[in-house]
Amino acid sequence: MYTVVVADDEEEIRRGIIKKVRWEELGFRVVGDAENGVEALELVEKLEPDLLLTDIRMPFMSGIELARQVREIRPTVQIAFLSGFDDFSYAQQAIQYNIISYMLKPISSQELEEELKNIKEIIDRKFEEFASKESVQDRLDKSEFMLPLLLEGYQGKVTEEVKEELRRNALSCGLLGSSDPEVYRYVVMVTSISDQGKDHTTRASVQAIDMILKKYVRSVSCYMPGRVVSILSATEGGFQKYLHIIVDEIVQSVARIIKMQGTVGVSRSTDCLAECRECYLEAMEALSYSRQRESNVHFIADEERGGYVSQDITENTISQMEELLRGGSTEEIRGFLQDFTVKIASGEIAPAVADFLLTQMTAATYKVLYTVAGEGAVEHLQENFQLTSHNLVEQIMDSYEKYISLCIGAKELISEQRKKSGEVLCERALKLIETHYSDPELSIVSVSAEIAVSPNYLSALIKKTTGHTFVEILTARRIEKATELLTCTAKKIREITEECGYRDQHYFSYCFKKATGMSPNQCRKEKGMA
Repeated sequence: MYTVVVADDEEEIRRGIIKKVRWEELGFRVVGDAENGVEALELVEKLEPDLLLTDIRMPFMSGIELARQVREIRPTVQIAFLSGFDDFSYAQQAIQYNIISYMLKPISSQELEEELKNIKEIIDRKFEEFASKESVQDRLDKSEFMLPLLLEGYQGKVTEEVKEELRRNALSCGLLGSSDPEVYRYVVMVTSISDQGKDHTTRASVQAIDMILKKYVRSVSCYMPGRVVSILSATEGGFQKYLHIIVDEIVQSVARIIKMQGTVGVSRSTDCLAECRECYLEAMEALSYSRQRESNVHFIADEERGGYVSQDITENTISQMEELLRGGSTEEIRGFLQDFTVKIASGEIAPAVADFLLTQMTAATYKVLYTVAGEGAVEHLQENFQLTSHNLVEQIMDSYEKYISLCIGAKELISEQRKKSGEVLCERALKLIETHYSDPELSIVSVSAEIAVSPNYLSALIKKTTGHTFVEILTARRIEKATELLTCTAKKIREITEECGYRDQHYFSYCFKKATGMSPNQCRKEKGMA
């Protein structure tokens, strides 16, 4: 049963749609209705429906603007427009937001039911395609292109001949089009699907991921054990516009359609295909932060500052250590290292190997500490922990005890720095709200761009730190300022509307009454200003 929110500013029409359509017989259930675009957006965020059926012209926020904002916060929601305007320009605008249906008023309940049948078939196909277990033959061809690029990379200087060969291969597998601009950039994304900690990523998962990616960017994907790896190509502007929507839609689709947990790691972008190996390592490092379970989406640029640290550590022990330092708990790190000392003491790991691994793990510890907490944290740790090389088991065990202390110290510094970084970013976002609340264009996307983090990360960070969403905080600040202007000045309502970041006076009055329980004029009368 698919859930639906109905939005139309004409109450008679809205009620008629809800009452006269045989929703449940058609496989739908109405969970909410709204009389304007603002209410509709709030219901979408709160109720997470499968379908939004909305009029295209409504007070405060048009259906087109509503569709744009729904795509930002809940990209899995399918949108169907009802419009009294047979205007091709509206249809053109609707196309860019993947609108599932565009219907003209007046429309009878029978006609609407027929269209809902079509809509259900489309949603069914999307769900079936996403959850499909069928393999696709051309994955082998794409894997032949991707695997050497991601796992082997290119050593030394990348010649023009290599670049041209890569471009031909990218054209052949659909990562690039013949008319695509030369300014395209590339991002590597790694997706993992699990259920209660057990991996459920399969070869069929590639098809599900590709189904979402193809709506927004060019891409190629392949399956690796435990993950789907995708190379995305777009302009810098394209990535800024769609990348955060893509990862949200993947996570939401995995949760809604197959009832599992999707986790995504995203690299920085590069303008050179030959650098995709480094991007792949970045995406894998970003994915390792998922152990903290604070979010299902991790951009390496949000987690680690600076560029990629080139250190190819393939030993399983090293990989686990890095993962635990990024996302594990202190107890998990201590337990992992204690298990390792048992293997040393029992002879399962030879002294020479143990000493080598200890050196590599120390380097890995400093690497992770540096990328997350910076040079000062590394210097602080070096002052307190000195390690030397040994070749006897007794000496190594003694050194290993020191290394346990070093790792715990590093983890504490990383946790402290992440907390501070989060607080600093949140403080910067709140300051931008405080100083730019009068800008009607202010949004989570514009603020995240200003402080150079992804909208997904900033949204989760603000909610975790303050307990409120970005929109709630922005609205509260605007209403607070409006109250001050209403009660302390003789400015007109229209002037106050503009000063508080609202374009429409009716919309401002609506928001003010919703927040305070009274209209702007009533507020003035109560304070003796009218």
